[in-house]
Amino acid sequence: MTADGSTDPFELPLPVQRADIDGLGHVNNTVYLRWVQDVAVAHWEFLAPKEAQDEIVWVVLRHEIDYKHPARAEDGIVARTWVGRASGLSFERHTEILRESDRRLLARARTLWCPVDPRTGRPRRVPEKLRRLFSTA
Repeated sequence: MTADGSTDPFELPLPVQRADIDGLGHVNNTVYLRWVQDVAVAHWEFLAPKEAQDEIVWVVLRHEIDYKHPARAEDGIVARTWVGRASGLSFERHTEILRESDRRLLARARTLWCPVDPRTGRPRRVPEKLRRLFSTA
């Protein structure tokens, strides 16, 4: 567990694409949000059984992001994520975006996700076994 009581981090290396760079020569802020989502999806696909992936999709309820330092075209990026607390149908997830070369923190995010039934589009409960994988409470 991490210092905030959440689970061990999952990491995903990410390249910086030419289209990610804005007019100031650094990665555009919206790209960080894409990375937050990309690492969350990769973590879900890595841990969740296939049948759970067929029965549950996740939608974002809220993003909070703090930008610490800019990423640039030549940077390799590592996104690391871990789950936090769950309350009802709201599942907390933490993400850090790091520069690969020196592991400098570039951005930190907290996202609230809601599990949804892909057939109905309505929120749905998560089985207890799966809930334990994707929350600390």
